[in-house]
Amino acid sequence: MKTATFAGILLGLLFFLPSCLPGTKKLQYDIVVYGGTSAGIVAAIQASRMGKTVILIEPGDHLGGLTTGGLGQTDIGNKQAIGGISREFYQQIKAHYEDPANWRWEKASDYQSGGQSVTLAGEDAMWTFEPSAASQVFQKMISGEQIEVRMGAGLQSAKVEKGKITQVILKDGTAYHGKMFIDATYEGDLMAAAGVSYTVGREANSVYGETYNGVQLMKGHQFPDGVDPYIIPGDPSGGLLWGISNAVLNSTGSGDTLVQAYNFRVCLTDHPDNRAPITRPEGYDSSRYELLVRLFAAQPEKRSLGDYFIWARMPNRKTDINNRGAFSTDMIGANYGYPEAGPEEQQRLQKLHESYTKGLFYFIATDPRAPQELQTEMQRWGYPKDEYTAHGNWSPQMYVREARRMVGAYVMSQANCVGDVVADDPIGLAAYTMDSHNCQRIVVDGQAKNEGNVEIYGFPPYPISYRSIIPKPTEVSNLLVPVCLSASHIAFGSIRMEPVFMILAQSAATAASLAIDTGKSVQDLDYARLRKKLLADKQILVHQQD
Repeated sequence: MKTATFAGILLGLLFFLPSCLPGTKKLQYDIVVYGGTSAGIVAAIQASRMGKTVILIEPGDHLGGLTTGGLGQTDIGNKQAIGGISREFYQQIKAHYEDPANWRWEKASDYQSGGQSVTLAGEDAMWTFEPSAASQVFQKMISGEQIEVRMGAGLQSAKVEKGKITQVILKDGTAYHGKMFIDATYEGDLMAAAGVSYTVGREANSVYGETYNGVQLMKGHQFPDGVDPYIIPGDPSGGLLWGISNAVLNSTGSGDTLVQAYNFRVCLTDHPDNRAPITRPEGYDSSRYELLVRLFAAQPEKRSLGDYFIWARMPNRKTDINNRGAFSTDMIGANYGYPEAGPEEQQRLQKLHESYTKGLFYFIATDPRAPQELQTEMQRWGYPKDEYTAHGNWSPQMYVREARRMVGAYVMSQANCVGDVVADDPIGLAAYTMDSHNCQRIVVDGQAKNEGNVEIYGFPPYPISYRSIIPKPTEVSNLLVPVCLSASHIAFGSIRMEPVFMILAQSAATAASLAIDTGKSVQDLDYARLRKKLLADKQILVHQQD
């Protein structure tokens, strides 16, 4: 077992070493939650609050997923759509920062939140935070419940008998039996192991009658015209620069197996006393950034870090850095094998993304080809010494924006997002843009171009169907999937936000508990009963127009 990250939680959770040893006793629970993401934590909390025995299994050594992994500027869309335990988390974030002791590196009065998650005067919650603050809040929330936590052993298999999962077996041989199971991973590992139908990639627009799915060559996060893609400018025979694919641009709206780019949400600091230097990472290769040099030349007016990154300020002089523009923290095209890979290959790909991103910061800070203005600005920043202390001050959680997606009893699609179709069994609201990061970097008419970015705004919060988090009736009857839910690529791009994953996870645990109480399968659960309980627990199921 690994307890490096989140050790404080595990010390306070009656971390049960003897019962984790194979053969010591039958490990039986009402609800088994696999995946220690923010969704997994919330599912376990709700199961505990409903009086169920629950275990939360995390294959790695990090709890909280992206919420504790650097995504401190919350992707919201509409704050009024966030209820239940999800909102409770953000309320406790606010309480955390109301304690002056938690402002170590700056005064609370000096911090100004901004961007899409700005906290307004009089709000009951706070939407920007440090990774360590999110960890402390989750620690407090878990320690107040009856939750067993198992860290550091990944899934080996799932045993399915007569359409029900009876147990999950971890790689160390330990078997956990349950009445209900919840897959809260970003990858959908338990869902896949149980034989539930899923897909990877982008559907053609024709599959669900959509407009923005499939191949999309749009202007967002795009190279300006004229950026040469070849190692020897103007000479295709010399080969392509690093990071550019030789794939052919397919027709708009056609489907493929590509997934949107992954990255890290990077926490840096400019406080001298808390700053570790940006150093040359292992495996550094400056040729990876030659295309960026050409982008510098193509847009000479862009000479600040904010032109190349979403550089959002977090409390205590820290950041949540995200991708911006044609060449940034997204490692486009490097994640195709990740969704269905084994843990060793997934770890290799994560290290590849880490090396690329650290190398990008090092390149800008040190390479003479970087504009002086950018270089000077980057040299002010470094890795915070008080974050991710067990991982070299770097997040252990890569931003897996999309992996497997269940093909379940109901598929959320673009029609749901824009309100043309309204689910009649809501378990929460989504409120974000239909959002896909780029999926590939290719050559179009002799120029470097990114393909796959979609950002479609202008619709109100919309309901997410209960049937989208459960398998088809002919498959597994005691599994709920609140993260890798049943949605098309473009609808998933709107739903896939951390507050919404928490909302869906609470609803999943509620449904699992009620199914146990009534002896029903998840497909046969009485929705009216589920709805009544969700509303009682302050979930928001209907958007009230402003």
